[in-house]
Amino acid sequence: MAAISISTIPIIFPQMRWYLVLSCYIVAPVLAFCNSYGTGLTDWNLASTYGKIGLFIFSSLVGSNGGVIAGLAACGVMMSIVSTAADLMQDFKTGYLTLSSPRSMFVSQLVGTALGCVVAPLTFWLYWTAFDIGAPDGVYKAPYAVIYREMAILGIEGFSSLPKHCLEICCIFFLMAILVNFLRDYTPKHISALIPIPMAMAVPFYIGAYFAIDMFVGTLILFVWEKMNREDADEFAGAVASGLICGDGIWTVPSAILSILRVNPPICMYFGPASSR
Repeated sequence: MAAISISTIPIIFPQMRWYLVLSCYIVAPVLAFCNSYGTGLTDWNLASTYGKIGLFIFSSLVGSNGGVIAGLAACGVMMSIVSTAADLMQDFKTGYLTLSSPRSMFVSQLVGTALGCVVAPLTFWLYWTAFDIGAPDGVYKAPYAVIYREMAILGIEGFSSLPKHCLEICCIFFLMAILVNFLRDYTPKHISALIPIPMAMAVPFYIGAYFAIDMFVGTLILFVWEKMNREDADEFAGAVASGLICGDGIWTVPSAILSILRVNPPICMYFGPASSR
């Protein structure tokens, strides 16, 4: 698969040279391991985050002469590899719980991947020819296409286009994550149990603070439940946690209805630059 990609992607996207595709395949296994580990901890596949890393890196490497196309192509390659690794890990876990054959599951994955290489392009071509993809007033607006294009342009322009102190904040949090992991691995067990896992902490930063509120409320419920009846808590905690997460997701429906009816919230917060005051 890697050899086919290295030979065919530069034909489809000339800005993406063969050695850039090879670089993606060299770096991707490390990121795939990180994503699989994070998916196992949080049940959230953050492949798009690792794809954005490739987007920024390869856009800046190619530069203004084709950097947008090269960055987007690299993002797609990285996301497909990293996401597949996490999905495979989840499938193997399910197979382990159901006592399925690992060899049969691996063969099934290979067959499914091969079919996807044929079905996915045909499906895309069907939509591309039948509908006006990306039109602002069309059915399929493709809003993420604009977002990823802007990120690719940001990668070409470099760090100077980032907001003030953005790079410093990223470096600080990166070093803090390494330090917290180090403390968790090398401190005594009774202390490390109180240190949070940075990978799990990063999820609310990625998807929004509302998720952290659900987790906090669920943690309090589970803590009290375990004190009152640990056996029932171990048996039904997963169902209650799923209800909290799904209930929050269902709330988007009445929230959309309130927005259509132009119902304003009683409290509104806005964050802006100090210069605008």
